[in-house]
Parts: sequence; C-alpha cells; structure tokens
Amino acid sequence: MQQVWITRFGGPQVLEVREAPEPEPAAGEIRISVQAAGVNFADVSARAGLYPDAPTPPMVVGYEVAGAIDRIGPGVEDFSLGDRVLALTRFGGYSSSVVVPAFQAARVPEGKDLRQAACLPVTYLAASLMLERLCALRPDDWVLIHAAAGGVGLAALQLAKHIGATTVGTARAAKHARLTELGLDHPIDYQFRDFEAEVTRISAGRGVDVVLDPIGGTTTRKNYRCLAPLGRMVIFGLSSANAPSRREAWWSMPKALATTPVFHPLQLMNANRSVAGFNLGHLWDERQLLGAALSRLTELWRTGVIDPVVDSVFPFEHTADAHTRLEQGSNFGKVVLVPSS
Repeated sequence: MQQVWITRFGGPQVLEVREAPEPEPAAGEIRISVQAAGVNFADVSARAGLYPDAPTPPMVVGYEVAGAIDRIGPGVEDFSLGDRVLALTRFGGYSSSVVVPAFQAARVPEGKDLRQAACLPVTYLAASLMLERLCALRPDDWVLIHAAAGGVGLAALQLAKHIGATTVGTARAAKHARLTELGLDHPIDYQFRDFEAEVTRISAGRGVDVVLDPIGGTTTRKNYRCLAPLGRMVIFGLSSANAPSRREAWWSMPKALATTPVFHPLQLMNANRSVAGFNLGHLWDERQLLGAALSRLTELWRTGVIDPVVDSVFPFEHTADAHTRLEQGSNFGKVVLVPSS
C-alpha cells in the first residue's frame, strides 16, 4: 500500500511517499481501501513539530478517510464487505489502506461522493460537539466563527444555520461573497478590520453568545471581550503559534502561550461567561459518543442539512502542495488527498 510519511520535522519538503505492507484487521476492526483522505491543520502542525500528541518522525499522520471496506475482523456485525464508509483514524490516514475500530466508521449515504465524505469526520464532528454539546447553541444566539472558510469554519457555519443562529465570521475579503451565498450573515475581513470592533458594531454593543477560537494568543483575549452576558467560548487550537519550521516555533510558541490569557473562576463568575477547551484527539475512548455523533452527521448529510465543501484534491505525491495550500490559507473548504494511480 501507499503511505505519505513525515520523514523528519520541517517544511513540506519532508513529506515522502513510501510503500508498506497491507494491514490486517483484528477483532472489532475493519479495513478500508482508502479513496480519499482529509487534510487538517493538525497534520501541518505535526509535520512542523508543533503537535505534542503526534508520534515522533518518521510517522504517518491523517485523521479522516473515506473508501470501501475490503476486510472485516472477527466480531464485526454492523458492516459488510464493499460498504462505502467514512472513518476517523488515530494517525495513519495518509494511506491507501487503513484499519480502524468499527465504531470509528459510518456508512456513506447512497449517491454521496467519497471525496466529500473524507471532509466530514474531523471537522463536522468537532464543530458539532463544540456548538451543540459544549455551547448548547440556540436559535436566537449569535456565534462568531474564525477562519469561516476553513474546514471547521464551514462545518460550524452550516450547523449554526441549521440551528437558526445568527452567524458572524472572519475571512479574507475575497471569500466573503461565497460565504454569504452559503448563509454567513456578517462577514468580517480580518486582514483590514479589527474583528472585535466589528462585532461590537454589528451587534449594537451586545456582543455574541458563542465564540469558536482556534487562534489563541492575544486573539483569545479579544474573543473573550466579544462575549455577551452568559456567553460561551471554546478554545480548540493555537494557530497563532504556527511557524514554517520547528526552529522558528521556538519564538512563536512561547509568544502565543505568554499572550493567551488565563481565566480565574471568580472572574468568569462575575462576568457570567464560560470558557471551555476542546481536543477531538483526546476523545478516542468515548466510543458511544463518537459513534452516535458520526451516525447523526451522516444522516444530516443524507438529508441535505450539511454539505461538505471540497476545496482541492491532490494525489499522494503532491501532499507537499496540499500542505502549502492549507498553510497559506488559500483554501475554501477542505483539502483532500487521494492515493496515486
């Protein structure tokens, strides 16, 4: 089988396609012949040496795939050979064949595209759990979504519109027209506008009820000030620490950590605000939660409530270009990898 390896920490040039033996499923597992794999910013961070949960190079990353089941381990009763599925992978997703526990997979609705399916497991699962479980988003709420044209951003936008919330999103101006077509109520050009001032203006001084914060650093402080009474903020990333290399991260990471505020319980109590954290990679033991959430999301996709957006598709040998596109913020939606023909 084909795999894309991170040979060492560094820039996109450290990615390399290698051949490896086909894996075999154990009890409770299925093997998937992968036709598409989603690219996430965690993959880029792992390549640069900025993701502490990642294995040590050489390693294969990747958290979500879609394809067809070609081998089933003992004890699996919910799937059959040939079933088209999407699945979460705990690393190893940049492969033409993966083995996963059956509870980490869900059937792809009939007629749906497998490249779209590879966009769904991580981003929509993260957006759903943050908005609906941690923040209990309501129809009359306002929600601020950063990087609204990214994978999690678009997933959050679609789910928030389904709930009936008013959406505010940051993105480059060139992406505003399409975001508006997809239902974003209030786009903000973060490159030339102060988003905190814009949120204050748009909301007539009230602020927003929910903020999804993937940035950290000084942005988290501004996000907190954007919260209305009883507002909820979820921090799920530290993109302000991003750097092209691990060496440069020695400067960017301490700065991002030093400028990210610490919240005291009494401060939160007096402000009537909540701050939560989210890391999907630390929920692997929540089998029932993940399985039920994936099944619900595929049903929402089947009925047209959500519709994953594919930005671009790269063969394995051009994974470096896929990472570069994501790092530069050029994407609108998900970047997807496919095994080389």
